[in-house]
Amino acid sequence: MEKFLKATEVVDWRHPDVLAKAQELSKGARDVRGIAQRCFEWVRDHIQHSSDFRRNPVTCSASEVLAAGTGYCYAKSHLLAALLRANGIPAGFCYQRLSVDETGAPYSLHGLNAVRLPDFGWYRIDSRGNKPGVDAQFSPPVERLAFRIVLQEEKTFPDILADPLSVVVAALRAHKTWDEMYRQLPDWDLPSLPDA
Repeated sequence: MEKFLKATEVVDWRHPDVLAKAQELSKGARDVRGIAQRCFEWVRDHIQHSSDFRRNPVTCSASEVLAAGTGYCYAKSHLLAALLRANGIPAGFCYQRLSVDETGAPYSLHGLNAVRLPDFGWYRIDSRGNKPGVDAQFSPPVERLAFRIVLQEEKTFPDILADPLSVVVAALRAHKTWDEMYRQLPDWDLPSLPDA
């Protein structure tokens, strides 16, 4: 379980601002589930999704996302993992492959998290940000993710990774503006994901 608690360059939960936010969100919470729900809802509702809000810059590390107040789904998952890990809660990364415009090609990866909850085990959560047609919630044991799989080429990968996929991190680091990133969203179409 140690690998799901570690701090890294991307999941930089030891950054003072990330630690402070994690402590703020856990204050007064009764249990792990309560802390996890607070962290999830805060990232979902307070960090604006880059393409929804047409916000720059493109962020990657947890501290960058927190400072800018914006991020793509992948970056938001990096911040959520950092907030959870800073509170001693194991967190990993999960991905879906989805149609960008919901009608077919092109496809791209969508990033979300899994959190290890007492009494439930691994539970997937999607802090992408709600909008009309998207209603992700924290309601264990039922998973309420942002997107359902509809098309044959779409997929929810079962893998729970300790680190974000390198193809995702590379894409976030390569682009400076939300629209540039949107035109080059990373994709993965094999049956399972590689190790991060």
